[in-house]
Amino acid sequence: MRHGNPGSLAKPRGAPSSRDATTPPVHGRRRHRMRELASTIAAARLTMPVMSMFRPIPPGTGVADPSYVVWALLLCLLISSTVHAQPVELMLSCGRFEAEVARCRAAAGNWARATGNRVRVLAAPQQVERRLALYQELLGVGTDRLDVLEIDSIWTARLAPDLLDLKPYLAGAEQGFQATLIANDTVDGRLVALPWFVDLGLLYYRTDLLAAAAIRTPETWPQLEDAAMRIQDSRRGAGDDRFWGFLWQGWRGEGLTCNALEWIASWRGGGIVEPGGRVSVDNPRAAYALSRARRWLGLISPESVLADSEAATLERFAAGNAAFMRHWPYAWEALQGPESAVRGNVGVAPLPKGGVGGRHAAALGGWQLAVSRHSRHPDAAVDLVRYLTSTAVQRARAIEHGYLPSRSGLLTDSEVLDAAPYMRFLAADSGLVPTARPSTVTGVWYPDVSRRIQSAVFDVLMAGLDADEAVAGLAAGLNRLSQGGTNWSARALAQGPDEVGDEAGGVRDRDGDGETDIRRGRGDVLGRAEQ
Repeated sequence: MRHGNPGSLAKPRGAPSSRDATTPPVHGRRRHRMRELASTIAAARLTMPVMSMFRPIPPGTGVADPSYVVWALLLCLLISSTVHAQPVELMLSCGRFEAEVARCRAAAGNWARATGNRVRVLAAPQQVERRLALYQELLGVGTDRLDVLEIDSIWTARLAPDLLDLKPYLAGAEQGFQATLIANDTVDGRLVALPWFVDLGLLYYRTDLLAAAAIRTPETWPQLEDAAMRIQDSRRGAGDDRFWGFLWQGWRGEGLTCNALEWIASWRGGGIVEPGGRVSVDNPRAAYALSRARRWLGLISPESVLADSEAATLERFAAGNAAFMRHWPYAWEALQGPESAVRGNVGVAPLPKGGVGGRHAAALGGWQLAVSRHSRHPDAAVDLVRYLTSTAVQRARAIEHGYLPSRSGLLTDSEVLDAAPYMRFLAADSGLVPTARPSTVTGVWYPDVSRRIQSAVFDVLMAGLDADEAVAGLAAGLNRLSQGGTNWSARALAQGPDEVGDEAGGVRDRDGDGETDIRRGRGDVLGRAEQ
């Protein structure tokens, strides 16, 4: 999940490491040759009735008249050129900021040149809520002009009715991807997307400041709190009043859902809603995790984090104003860019555990490529998706730009593993526990589930609501949605999801612009998010 503009990005470190990185996979070229052969055969069949118009083969000779052969060949070529498939033009929506759109356009251009087709790239809104609203509008009216969509991992269930089932086109090729990602992209037995890259919540830290203070990379939240406080006191003692210990995203949006899930899971407080549908958030560990995070505000974290998006957090850390930061993998490249004040002095580690018995929980995100079921060119669209998610393209993107690959085979590629320090965190022995948001099990209800989570957590952080009361209220609301956690697919409730969202804390986005949460937030801190 990537939001906003990460700012200055490092230039690519050269051309792709192999020829395959810019050449569409063999299956695309083979399918193209097969279509040519089929067209030629079809053309030959069409010529048979027409050949009788020309001079027949002299009886008894068994040899065709030369003029007959010439006319037959000319007619075959004429009809073949008529029935042969013409190049198609596809519309692809991808990229959340300028540099990423450019990378997507370049990769799609390689496919287009190799296949003879054309691809137009639609730069969708950077704000993910607006992007989703755009997709829903275009798919809802059945437009056939949008062929391939880059979608968030939590949108698969919501957009599934308007997405093509890719399984019949892949012939088992989906087995090359990580199984958990394929499971996320499968809705009611239909594979509605292919994983493009993975996102994980990570801890970034200032290596120079930790070394100067002789502090080890924190393994637990208590260790991080202590390290952040010590470094913050030292910097402020030197006159840097803008310096803070720890930055994270408290803005009432999907980022807050991810942060809260990581806090709770790190203290072994469960996944809020478990894979089987059971609502688990009402427990002492979950309440403790939220109350502990509330203590950070004004102590090691500025209260303005409650209005900070990912872009704002990254900008502040890149300016050298914090010791630690929670962010996604794409921040790494930006922090190594020429305009970063901390270039060369940044490390990355798994997020801390909740004490000695906790776990390194990381919210699992990522982006997928899907094909609209309204596309006029589904074969070409699927072929483009297969190329963009191919091993060669993913390998090049991982090495050059630090994207976590979704293909299992690349997780042991030494050059990929050396591209960025977090590449090794997906290994089974890393200790990191990827923690999925409950978007698959809650299905179409997930937007309302996430809004309820944000509202409850924000009330603890901003309004000082007792954490035990907050998790109890959150659990009660989620159980009402799901008949006690037993039926998340039920839609025949007294209230639709939008009305339930209002009941959950007044965070419903009435006009679909993704900004309602801020405009209806409390206090001056949230008001600054619109500036």
